[in-house]
Amino acid sequence: MAPFLIECRTPLPADEAWRRLTDWERHAAHVPLTRITVTTPPPSGTGTRFTARTRIGPLSVDDLMEVVRWQPPSAHAPGRCRLEKRGRAITGWAEIEVYGHGDGARARWTEELRVRWTPRVLDAPTAWAGRLVFGLVMRRLLDA
Repeated sequence: MAPFLIECRTPLPADEAWRRLTDWERHAAHVPLTRITVTTPPPSGTGTRFTARTRIGPLSVDDLMEVVRWQPPSAHAPGRCRLEKRGRAITGWAEIEVYGHGDGARARWTEELRVRWTPRVLDAPTAWAGRLVFGLVMRRLLDA
């Protein structure tokens, strides 16, 4: 597994930061070569499923995800969302947490990513790439 953690502060209130970070289809605007399709009816919550398809020329890989925990932020508790990755090529999980912080919010993205059929020696570069890509995604979603 290639674990990584990203933390970001934003002047947005926690509920708005949560809304932006859990708008799955908007993630595709910030992930290169990727399209996201939500396959369950709205609204998002436990049981929501979606696919992130990354395509480079004739090659594509699907990252199938399901929301297994959904707790939007409240005045007394942080927001927490857990995604399980259920694809043939990409497995693992991701958690998004949003905490009220002063006049804004603090967001945390924790992920354990595994690309099947790749040697463990590639875990460190995979985690580095995950931090880079998802760090940009988080900042762009929170700045939008």
